[in-house]
Amino acid sequence: MNRRVCHTNTLRDGGSGAAFVAQTSGLLYRRLLVGRQTKRWDTGTSPTAGRLEVCDTADQRSAVHRSAFTLVEVLLALAICAIVLVAINAVFATAVRLRDRTAAGIDENLPVERTMEMLTRDLKGTVGPRGFLAGDFKCSAQAMGASMGLSGEAGGTGLDFFTDTGMINDTDPWGDLQEVLYELKAPTDRNQAGMDLVRCVNRNLLAVTTTQTPEIQTLLSHVETVDFDCYDGSLWRNTWDTSAGDTNLPTAVRIRIKLVANRGEDASKKSPLELLVPLVTVTWTNR
Repeated sequence: MNRRVCHTNTLRDGGSGAAFVAQTSGLLYRRLLVGRQTKRWDTGTSPTAGRLEVCDTADQRSAVHRSAFTLVEVLLALAICAIVLVAINAVFATAVRLRDRTAAGIDENLPVERTMEMLTRDLKGTVGPRGFLAGDFKCSAQAMGASMGLSGEAGGTGLDFFTDTGMINDTDPWGDLQEVLYELKAPTDRNQAGMDLVRCVNRNLLAVTTTQTPEIQTLLSHVETVDFDCYDGSLWRNTWDTSAGDTNLPTAVRIRIKLVANRGEDASKKSPLELLVPLVTVTWTNR
């Protein structure tokens, strides 16, 4: 039950009554600003006398003091906000690290996929050694890239053959047949670990007496070793030369690429990249 507190005064004629009216009117003005008071005029039997009763309740007086937050409530709200911010920061940091690892993985695998795709396309378009403008198929043999003035920097390891994957356009006078050499070359950056796997292309196959400058494309960096093997139908061989006894193309070609181990990675546990491409061959005899 709300407790009522009433201030009652009697109004009479005279100076004391006027002073009370002024004092009471100020009290009424202040009460009206708060908006939590009740007033009641109680008129007596006398026309010159009256009684003013100003009443308010205990709940109305204490409501003014309960309108603001307490210090405990403010501290509790700040603690909850801090916990939420810490959780959001942890989730955001985890998402950023995941994004960085994903981007690094994509950047690392993109050159590998591009190299494998280009090797597969060139090998599937291999032209036999007795075709028009086509030369010999050589795998880790002597005089690879001789028509392009290349001597081989990886100890004779490479793959030199002719393929029909050349791009025909309106500006170059070349056909789709081209000579391609895959080999390892020393990187231009001396601080780089490993070697670069390059693709050397010779488009001008009509030049017989002059050495052509090839177009050298760097496919893959940080390569430790690369092995080319040719399958003759019964076993794998690491050399093949149609100009020195091998009359036909191999049945398939296998490429193994071993990359340099990253910092902190065990090199013995790093598996090489392997690609196996079957070739469409035409059998030729010595008759």
